[in-house]
Amino acid sequence: MTSWNALLRDQFEWHWEHQLRNRLAGLSDDEYFWEPVEGAWNVRRQGTATTPMAAGAGDFVIDWVFPEPTPQPLTTIAWRLGHVVVGVLGMRNAAHFGRAPVDYASFSYAGTAAEALAQLDREVALWLEGVRALGEDGLDQPCGPAEGAFAEAPLAALVLHINRELIHHLAEVSLLRDLYAHTEGGR
Repeated sequence: MTSWNALLRDQFEWHWEHQLRNRLAGLSDDEYFWEPVEGAWNVRRQGTATTPMAAGAGDFVIDWVFPEPTPQPLTTIAWRLGHVVVGVLGMRNAAHFGRAPVDYASFSYAGTAAEALAQLDREVALWLEGVRALGEDGLDQPCGPAEGAFAEAPLAALVLHINRELIHHLAEVSLLRDLYAHTEGGR
């Protein structure tokens, strides 16, 4: 019998363990905050944000504005990791797996690459543990009100969506690291 739960976990876990997490090893603070173009959205010290709706509860805030401008701004590694930690994983871990509530305004964003990676590692572990605990039957349960218009969709659909988001955004981080190594960091 096929274990859909194991297959869904493996879709992300394999990439995480064999590609993505290894690509993040050694991330420097310079890379983390590097702005490859003028006007990039970033994680910044309180009081230095470049967007009117920047949010965060600690010493650092994440740039953002709603609605997003067109074209969408380029985002830094720090911004992308903040988005993954809070918007992709943290809010879902809170809604479905017992994590303390979190949102962009209440989160304390990392001021170093090492701190950001520790935050990411914690949220990934909570997510994978939560998905594992769903078992086969849990995947068929509705997502519930936390997922808005997708409240009636099965949790399996949410797991697939989050897997795509994680692979997509962390591949972008990997590309930014490559660009940094061949421009700023490679000089």
